Amino acid sequence: MTALSPHYRDSALAALAGAELDVLVVGGGVVGAGCALDATTRGLSVGLVEARDFASGTSSRSSKLIHGGLRYLEMLDFGLVREALRERGLLLTRLAPHLVRPVRFLYPLLHHGWERVYAGSGVTLYDTMALGGGLPHHRNLTRRGALRECPALKKEALVGALQYYDAQVDDARHTMFLARTAAAYGAHVASRTQVIGFLREGERVTGVRVHDLEHDQTFEVRAQQVINATGVWTDDTQALIGERGQFHVRASKGIHLVVPRDRIQSRTGLILRTEKSVLFVIPWGRHWIIGTTDTDWTLDKAHPAASSTDIDYLLEHVNTVLTTPLSRADVQGVYAGLRPLLSGESESTSKLSREHTVASPVPGLVVVAGGKYTTYRVMARDAVDACVHGLGRSVPPSCTHDVPLLGADGFAALWNRRRVLATESGLHVARVEHLLGRYGTLVTEVLDLIRADPSLAGPLDGAEDYLRAEIVYGADHEGARHLEDMLTRRTRISIETFDRGVAAAPVAASLMAGVLGWTSEQTAREVERYHLRVKAERSSQEQPDDETADAARLGAPDVVPLSGS
Repeated sequence: MTALSPHYRDSALAALAGAELDVLVVGGGVVGAGCALDATTRGLSVGLVEARDFASGTSSRSSKLIHGGLRYLEMLDFGLVREALRERGLLLTRLAPHLVRPVRFLYPLLHHGWERVYAGSGVTLYDTMALGGGLPHHRNLTRRGALRECPALKKEALVGALQYYDAQVDDARHTMFLARTAAAYGAHVASRTQVIGFLREGERVTGVRVHDLEHDQTFEVRAQQVINATGVWTDDTQALIGERGQFHVRASKGIHLVVPRDRIQSRTGLILRTEKSVLFVIPWGRHWIIGTTDTDWTLDKAHPAASSTDIDYLLEHVNTVLTTPLSRADVQGVYAGLRPLLSGESESTSKLSREHTVASPVPGLVVVAGGKYTTYRVMARDAVDACVHGLGRSVPPSCTHDVPLLGADGFAALWNRRRVLATESGLHVARVEHLLGRYGTLVTEVLDLIRADPSLAGPLDGAEDYLRAEIVYGADHEGARHLEDMLTRRTRISIETFDRGVAAAPVAASLMAGVLGWTSEQTAREVERYHLRVKAERSSQEQPDDETADAARLGAPDVVPLSGS
């Protein structure tokens, strides 16, 4: 079973530089990692390079929902909804039951009669399209029934409600698990490896030039087919080839707030209509996630900033239905992400919005863009199908609909044995449940670390929801190269604590140092850079608009500066 260890990274880089691959994927978000898994499970030789950390862009900053998109039914986009619901069912029942779990939502009704019929028929269609998807059907609630489920709602904010089911995921962990599963099947995956140019033979793309940012070395990777799966950076990546794309990707910013669970008294999530879109209040462990916004973003893509105006917008809208309003003081965490929306050169292509497209602008290069998190597997399949067409030889069809991610096989049985695991490990059963929901059956590897060093069984100072062992495991098995990787993506400490992880940073850094061989100077530098990041983010969230927020966020240096930046 492949661990994304420091040693593994060295061997992956050597393999990337040493032979011609069938497929090289550029971009370590959910679609890129999905492409790597799809290609390697068809028997192809595969590499994956990512300039920053796995899921460091859009794929760690979503609403964390695996859903069909109820509002797309209203747009009559039945194909997209049906496809997404099919993928939701696969993830819940077969591919990642340890990472994807059901979540209930309450949809308040504001009008008697017609609205219940209108909204109810939509949710009934949603349930029907998801037939066999492993979730209960929706139910109708009176106002009294709805307030029992969600006492936080104002009585005048509804006349009744519908309650339905969707699913949620820790997007960054899921993406990392995709990359790790691809590696287990033979793909060579490496983060902090930036593509700085493309190799050409005449018109054909034959590979890339890569800068290993960790060791400041440049090398070439040759491949018969290269997939550009760089999301909101699609146009930037295309520019390295000097080829104008057949479509363009526009970035749309969405921000989310994280508040403690006790601030909203409810046993269910909420979905609320706004004048522009919908607003979700999503249960998230001991927290709620509130989001999202939808605004054009033309500034820095690596660190989209949430402004004070964005935060006020979400608070204002959610407070219209809450008996006890939320204030800025209740906000534990804030994060902003960019959706990669397709925008073509004509009206007909601009309406693609959340659908995806695959193109081959020049021989040897496939571009995949658009889509939504839930349908990553379909996007990956379509992109690899295009590569297979370019390879010109017989290759088996995609089988990822039947390839569980690491940690999924045997998960239900291990979940049933969680009390036995708690007794054997000496941990409280609640701790074991937390670990099972993050690692699935790989939890045994984390427990092995504790068995070897009992001090790792203790909670992490400053972020007691996590164990010290999880930090060591993140560096030794999950490819975390820097403190920021650990506190923002392998864990969610940066958005789940009021200090944004500042107190946890020194302890986490010292635990990582033992795995990654950092000197005391390197360890101190990692902590300092993390503190600067938090300070810059806090400052950006006090600014009135995107421009000033962006300028404030860019006040903190990148952990590892990219080439040319």
